[in-house]
Amino acid sequence: MKKLVISLGGSVMVPEKIDVPFLSGFRKLLIKHAKKGKKFFIIAGGGKTCRDYQKAAKKITKLTKTDLDWIGIHATRFNAEFLKHIFKGYAYEKTIENPTKRTVTKKKIVIGCGWKPGCSTDKDAVLIAKTHKIKTILNVTNIDYIYDKDPVKHRNAKPIKTTGWKDFLSLIGNKWEPGAKYPFDPVASRLAQKLKLRVVVLNGKNLKNLDNFLSGKPFKGSVIE
Repeated sequence: MKKLVISLGGSVMVPEKIDVPFLSGFRKLLIKHAKKGKKFFIIAGGGKTCRDYQKAAKKITKLTKTDLDWIGIHATRFNAEFLKHIFKGYAYEKTIENPTKRTVTKKKIVIGCGWKPGCSTDKDAVLIAKTHKIKTILNVTNIDYIYDKDPVKHRNAKPIKTTGWKDFLSLIGNKWEPGAKYPFDPVASRLAQKLKLRVVVLNGKNLKNLDNFLSGKPFKGSVIE
């Protein structure tokens, strides 16, 4: 994999507060692999920051899904701008907002964010992959695997290490809501299935495991294809 799209969950970046140790390690790891010739397109999610603003707004007044989407989009844009600066010197100088527009740069790291209502950052990652003819998306999240049910609510939840798109979609359903939590959202999943993409879901906090994946070694995580 010379080129890789990374969907970086906002809740990995900012679970409660900014996770400086993780981001520092993540930066060093990607720079190491970039120096070896890899190119990364990183799409920043909104995570808890996004959901906190959306929840607060709904308590104050009645909002449409489009309104809530715009709140989420701007949360991702802030996170992307933050990432762009911590990768200064290695990252392309512009934040990519339109994933359907090809980005031409010699920089090894390109940072993107939310685009428009009805289009999650997972879907943005799929569109980036389509635009740049990349076949693998890495979804960096805060869970070790995809599970057959919510592992937070169900202690007997079983990990799913490999699955096909049809089975995955039957697991998560077809409805997408702004701010909802999915291993990979339904709209993005249907498009990824159509494009025959491979999505890898793993826990970004385990940087050694992430390094294993980037190095082509055995890793802990789930693969959808």
